[in-house]
Amino acid sequence: MYRISQLAEMLGLSRTTLLYYEKQGLIQGKRLDNGYRSFTDKDLQRLKLLQKLQAGGLTLKECLACLDEKVERDILVERLRQLDEEIAQKQKSRQLLAALLGESSLTDWHQTLEQQAPEAHLEWLIKQGFDEKQALRLKWLSKDMNNHEQYMLDFNLIFKDLERWGPGSEADTLRALAKVPHSPQSILEIGCGQGSATQILAEHSSANITAVDNEEFALQSLVKTLKEQGTGDRVATVCTNMEKLPFEPDSFDLIWCEGSAYIMGVNNALKAWRPLLQDNGILVLSDLVWSVESPSEKALAFWQKEYPDMTTAAHRIAQAEQAGYEVIGSFALSDESWLAYYAPLEDRIDALGSQRQGSMALEDLQRELSAFHLRAGEFDYQMFILRACN
Repeated sequence: MYRISQLAEMLGLSRTTLLYYEKQGLIQGKRLDNGYRSFTDKDLQRLKLLQKLQAGGLTLKECLACLDEKVERDILVERLRQLDEEIAQKQKSRQLLAALLGESSLTDWHQTLEQQAPEAHLEWLIKQGFDEKQALRLKWLSKDMNNHEQYMLDFNLIFKDLERWGPGSEADTLRALAKVPHSPQSILEIGCGQGSATQILAEHSSANITAVDNEEFALQSLVKTLKEQGTGDRVATVCTNMEKLPFEPDSFDLIWCEGSAYIMGVNNALKAWRPLLQDNGILVLSDLVWSVESPSEKALAFWQKEYPDMTTAAHRIAQAEQAGYEVIGSFALSDESWLAYYAPLEDRIDALGSQRQGSMALEDLQRELSAFHLRAGEFDYQMFILRACN
């Protein structure tokens, strides 16, 4: 015979739990003359059997059913299914915690968070110790906070000596400039990089140009080039984030952005930059778009991961019109514009490949090159010439 305190100690249970079991009819204590409850060895063994059943993940109600009747297979099958789901979720939780500790990649996690909660993602990255510039680069370049620093070192090493940082050419820039219906006097170029388009705009217009980029070394390179070109007196450089441009409304009659509006989202850029334009001012931007209705599986898989906001030229035009613009011109960049970017990039990667084995930046760019070589007319860079409507 066991008092309730003895039974609790032997089973590792609390007195309250045993009283609850007794109330449920699982055990039956006998009240002694001194007021204490007394339990038999049968009660002890019944509780041990209960604990073994509970170890299989069964609920108390399910355990009681199994104790007093033949075990129902359907109950066990359903509980096993639930446990498999719980185990899978726990495994995902463990993988995330391990990744946050730097044991594996966080790329997929960052990409999912960026799609579902971009503003919260940015705020959280800043709280983890990244400044705003680093956080933005992490969001659209490295996509993994654990190796961001090394990624950017490799990325900058690859691009610092390349003239172009995206598809484009002098011919296509001039073609777009020719569609601007007035002679611009004040140009804001956003995401100028090392200034391929800036130099063309300076040479073929008399406008004062404000060239913006968040890479200081790129702006320094541009200033040096413009001095040699003799047009530096009309170009001012500003190192800043394109999402927080420090300019007053109605400051420019032309805004130019080749290949970088995707960083903040093209639709966001259309809305955010509209107030900076004067009446009937022009926005010229280029963006990667699908040129077929049903892209191949390989192209779709690559660009949905790298640029999930990628859409068609028709959809971008609809967004522009909704944001308060009139489309006055649009064309796909030439094959020469693609080669002007990807041919030097491929040569640079080949030259650095043996020095940077295992570099995630290099691997990402190699995948992009593979996608380019399989382009087959499925996607284009589209230039849009848009007039701000009153």
